[in-house]
Amino acid sequence: MQKTNKKIIIFDDDEDILSICTYILEEQGWEVNTFTDCNDIVAKVSSIQPDVILMDNWIPDSGGIIATQTLKKDEELKHIPVVYFSANSDIQLLADHAGAETYLAKPFDLDELEKVISAVMVSH
Repeated sequence: MQKTNKKIIIFDDDEDILSICTYILEEQGWEVNTFTDCNDIVAKVSSIQPDVILMDNWIPDSGGIIATQTLKKDEELKHIPVVYFSANSDIQLLADHAGAETYLAKPFDLDELEKVISAVMVSH
């Protein structure tokens, strides 16, 4: 059995997005973990130690900006690249404000998803 060593967490409260992203990423050998809220985010991320995090802007309860900032303040977790994704037109500003490494505008196509994740993996 092939050991997967690439782990990703997706924080999004949209079940459709979670299921599509999970399907695509698992096909590419990722171990996918999904959460529909960002409560206890440090504990969630610490227990999984992912290579990449996808963060929705509107994730309950506190929202993606606070969730990302919380991770970036944590010494153990701040190195994990965060891909911010949202349908907001000012997503670049939101991602910068949150401290995310990069962003992906919704709706996105699956090629874009793959490109952004690959790019962030290469740079980290």
